[in-house]
Amino acid sequence: MSFCLCYGIVFDKTVEDNSEADEALDSVSIQSQWRKSQQSAQESRGCQTKAVHRAEAEIQTVSTTITGTQTEPRHQATEQLLQQNHNELESPGLKDFLQRVEDRVIRELVRNAKSHAFDGFQVNWEDHSSLVSCLHRLQHPSAVERGLHVTSVSWSCTGAVIACAYGRIDDGDWSTERSYVCTWNLDRRGLNPKQADLVFDTPTAVTALSCHPNQPALIAVGLYSGEVLVWDTSRTQDPILVQSGMSADSHREPVYQVAWVPLQKKGEFGVLSASSGGRVLLWTLDSDQGRLVLIDAYALVRQQVPHSSCTGFKTLAAAPTEGHSVTLRAPAVFSFRPRSGPVHSVHCSPFHRNLFVSAGTDGLAHIHSLLQANPLLSLRVSDSYVFQVQWSPTRPLVFAAATGQGEVQIFDLGRRSLRPAAIIEPGGVGQAATCLAFNCQNHNLLAVGKTDGTVGVWQLSGDLMEQKPRESSQLEQIANQAVG
Repeated sequence: MSFCLCYGIVFDKTVEDNSEADEALDSVSIQSQWRKSQQSAQESRGCQTKAVHRAEAEIQTVSTTITGTQTEPRHQATEQLLQQNHNELESPGLKDFLQRVEDRVIRELVRNAKSHAFDGFQVNWEDHSSLVSCLHRLQHPSAVERGLHVTSVSWSCTGAVIACAYGRIDDGDWSTERSYVCTWNLDRRGLNPKQADLVFDTPTAVTALSCHPNQPALIAVGLYSGEVLVWDTSRTQDPILVQSGMSADSHREPVYQVAWVPLQKKGEFGVLSASSGGRVLLWTLDSDQGRLVLIDAYALVRQQVPHSSCTGFKTLAAAPTEGHSVTLRAPAVFSFRPRSGPVHSVHCSPFHRNLFVSAGTDGLAHIHSLLQANPLLSLRVSDSYVFQVQWSPTRPLVFAAATGQGEVQIFDLGRRSLRPAAIIEPGGVGQAATCLAFNCQNHNLLAVGKTDGTVGVWQLSGDLMEQKPRESSQLEQIANQAVG
């Protein structure tokens, strides 16, 4: 007999013995040591969270509300009245009336649809209670500290950037004082009115500037020294794109006007500059050479100006060349009645080819026609100088004038009274308003430069910027007052 042990289990095997009978024996068991070792290796674990803190709080409010409503019962009389009104809507008398006037109403509606009485009129539902309101007052600290004046302002073609020129209007002597041209982007989120976005230094005072009509980065600048520059504000290292330099062909006196004018080649613009010496020069840009090239020149000589008594047009002979590479021509074909003092500003109407407005030291604004020497209309603007006048780009009968008393007066020729329709009051005593500019993109904005070195951006109401019905025909009536 043999034994077989496996994990504490005993198997009994019996073998056959030929000599002896089968014998039964007691079984033997052996406990498993592996099971005990596993049981001893087991351990119990436990965890407990922190105690939960509880707190009680109370609050009490006192609120009293009394509301009430009452409805009346629909009595029989009320129901009868409602039924009666319903029957009246279906009454034969009303139906007959509508059928009789139907054709007439349709004819009037068709006639109104074909009318041009409100052509160009745009509805603006904004509040018109305030005619003018100040949005920004911009300044360059260095220019204010040095007492420089704002001599010219101009809006970029996008209507977002305002460019400002600094110089002096009270110094008639030759000056080499350095100055600045500053720009502010009014659409910029972090606009700082007391810090310009871009500042350009100039060797002398800046007397005129004009932004390009199509390219927002280009600015034409006229200096007190007679030089004409064109800056590219997108170039941070060297912003000067082209310049005229000092030569026999350039200006010899301060440049008081610069303007971009279209050339014969489609899409190109030249720079037209005018100086106090009576020269008007037309330049084209040569960016490869970095200079302005003179292509035409004019000279106003007193002896060649036609008499104001003439009623027709004249042509004049060319002026002497005086050593210039471009022949100076006398452009004057007609003259107007002399003023009692110098003329500071002239601006042609954008809505009529023959009308322009002028202003100067006599404090008057004169509405002129190119067809007669005498003004069509004269308005008293100020007891002081008038430095600039400009027509509104949206209202044919509206123009603004900047005065030496610091006011900007806005006139509406469509009113019965010749008094200003709105006045922008001066911000400081004795500070003249030297220049202004309407925004041709954002028509409700007007920029005003002053001698205290600040530029005010004013918002105009719809009454001053929205064209009224038949306004163009009223301007035509004013122009027709000219004697042929």
